[in-house]
Amino acid sequence: MTATDAPTLPIGAAFDRMPFSRRHVLIALALFIAFVIESWEQLALVYVSGDLGPAFGIDEAGIGVVLSAVAFGMIPGVLVWGPLADRVGRRPTAFWSLLAYGVIALASAFAPNMATLVALRVCSGLALAGIYTITFPLFLELLPTRHRGRAAVYLSIGWPIGMLAAIAASVTLGGLGWHVVVIASAAAGLWAFAIRAWVPESPYWLAARGRQEEARAVLRVLGSPDAEATFTIAGTAASARAGHPMDLFRGRLARITVLMLLLNFVFNWGYWGLQTWLPTLLQAKGLSLSASLGFAALSALMMIPGYVSASLLTGRFGRKKVFLFYVVAAVLGGLWFATASSLTGLYLGNFVLSFFSLGAWGVWNTWNGEFYPTALRGTGYSWATASQLVATTVAPSAVGALLAHATGFTATMLVINAFMVATALLAMPLPETEGRELE
Repeated sequence: MTATDAPTLPIGAAFDRMPFSRRHVLIALALFIAFVIESWEQLALVYVSGDLGPAFGIDEAGIGVVLSAVAFGMIPGVLVWGPLADRVGRRPTAFWSLLAYGVIALASAFAPNMATLVALRVCSGLALAGIYTITFPLFLELLPTRHRGRAAVYLSIGWPIGMLAAIAASVTLGGLGWHVVVIASAAAGLWAFAIRAWVPESPYWLAARGRQEEARAVLRVLGSPDAEATFTIAGTAASARAGHPMDLFRGRLARITVLMLLLNFVFNWGYWGLQTWLPTLLQAKGLSLSASLGFAALSALMMIPGYVSASLLTGRFGRKKVFLFYVVAAVLGGLWFATASSLTGLYLGNFVLSFFSLGAWGVWNTWNGEFYPTALRGTGYSWATASQLVATTVAPSAVGALLAHATGFTATMLVINAFMVATALLAMPLPETEGRELE
């Protein structure tokens, strides 16, 4: 076929007949491990936080500052990396941010005092924000249309795997001190080289930047039968500009953006407020620290079938219906957990909560990345992530304040659960995206 014979297609159409190939499996593995690392970093110190008090002479409030430092650094970080990914590309953003994170995390393991540790963890958060922001948009932009929802939900399983790895590290390495766990985190930064080797640049991004031949080359690697076409990008003039945050609040995108930001905040508040204080809440119910860690590990295991079930259902029933069903079921599990009067009830309630809330997260990670056109996808996802991280920073302190004022286990859990109810209400007006080509 000559250049003049090549058809002209929207770039999304090149993914409609694309098979799910071995190269997609390799890409999935590379980005899956990246998501495991992201989860690990945010949770690893939670399970060895007891070492920080004696090491630096700080109380629970000081430990809370250390634990929140990475999320605090990620908030401005995602707002920088997201628009940057729209301008310079998804692949270099993923590579350089993960590599920089590893270097800074290694330095933080040797921090001589709390101030230095907090500063370095803030900087490591700034670096990690790039890979955290772009993992899902990049994966979505490399997947065949009919496999996009299911495969992206499977990618979310990296979160509980990272959580289990963090718990395992606290058991196997915790006796050697918190800094050994941090060194293990730093070593994970070397995975950036696997991403550079296995993950190509997004054809959507390449086509949007006018780099047609490079987009065709990637599509050939991905097995698209339409790789030789000339590709166009749909969207308005505003949405064709790369990385302009204010374009998120113009036209039809404005309503979606406001709902999306609010939903990300309340959803992550409900999740993170529970996860950060879960060991403490369980000890308030009479469980030992070791029993609490075992409880958290079992909860993480229950998240995995939650993701798998959601991935199987989203292609059949759509993002919106599955998300709403899973969030409502998670609310019911949270009520069961909050009002449990026995250890068995405590386990079952939390298992239901974990199963459905993380299944809903798997759907949301995919759905949330499909609202925006290519030129704004990284920027939109960065704002979504920033909203989540504000909740990640605020929720531990807020829940800690509730506990400090002797609010009690049940009342604290009911407050956390109220944020899940708000999540369902905010999702109702959002548009369905299942089966649609990305713009």
